[in-house]
Amino acid sequence: MIVLLHLFQKVFPMSSTPAPLLFISHGAPTFALDGGVLGAQLTALGKQLTDVKALLIISPHWQTEILEVMTTSQPETIHDFYGFPQPLYELSYPALGMPSLALQTIQLLKNKGFEVKENPIRGLDHGAWTPLIHLLPDANLPVFQVSLPHSFDPRDAYHLGQAISSLRSDGVLILCSGSMTHNLGDLRLGAQGDLPYVQKFSDWVKQAIIEDRLEALFNYRQMAPDGVRAHPTEEHFLPLFIALGSRLKDDQLQMLDGGVSYGILAMDALLWHGQSDALKP
Repeated sequence: MIVLLHLFQKVFPMSSTPAPLLFISHGAPTFALDGGVLGAQLTALGKQLTDVKALLIISPHWQTEILEVMTTSQPETIHDFYGFPQPLYELSYPALGMPSLALQTIQLLKNKGFEVKENPIRGLDHGAWTPLIHLLPDANLPVFQVSLPHSFDPRDAYHLGQAISSLRSDGVLILCSGSMTHNLGDLRLGAQGDLPYVQKFSDWVKQAIIEDRLEALFNYRQMAPDGVRAHPTEEHFLPLFIALGSRLKDDQLQMLDGGVSYGILAMDALLWHGQSDALKP
């Protein structure tokens, strides 16, 4: 562990204040074109990230058998969606990767007991670059991704968050991109109003986080109102548990309300940081 710490310090000096931690509901791919309320808040937040050295992103749109870490030096922008407006396919997010830090993250995860491998060709999926377009529109910080294994459940995701949490003290912002609610079977294009369960579920989750009711959150499918309806499959909710595992003792929590998209997608974001003065998204 002493050797590993020395390797990290070659990349970044230790920071007195850990880098922030974010969970972002990335919504539909069209979020990149129209960020709405949440997009504006992310842009305001991004202007305050003066001490961040790099971003580690986890998205439900990169699922693998075992953990993989992107070591690409110039990741391409992956347009992993179909049937959307042409301008979406013309967008790119030209951030650089950071292979040295990615390789050290692999070693960190191995030391924590995870099976993990390098992926030297992976690009950025839309779960990564659509929120980044708003958070850091100039693409001026290096970015790398860690995959989400198919087999993970909420506890596994939480343990992954615990394993990578120390990176925040090295200036690495951890961005967990997912969705507070994600039932595309309830999609309401052109419909008036939001489905009532969306806000009810979101409110329950946020209150459980405030009260630190981890066991209830782990068992949200049984305990939350409309838990299964909010997430018929879990992949878009698991990044929240990674974020919960990545929290540090002195973190402050701020909640960003982005409203509801298409009547079903709660566009909530959660920000944890250790600064004495609140960030102002």
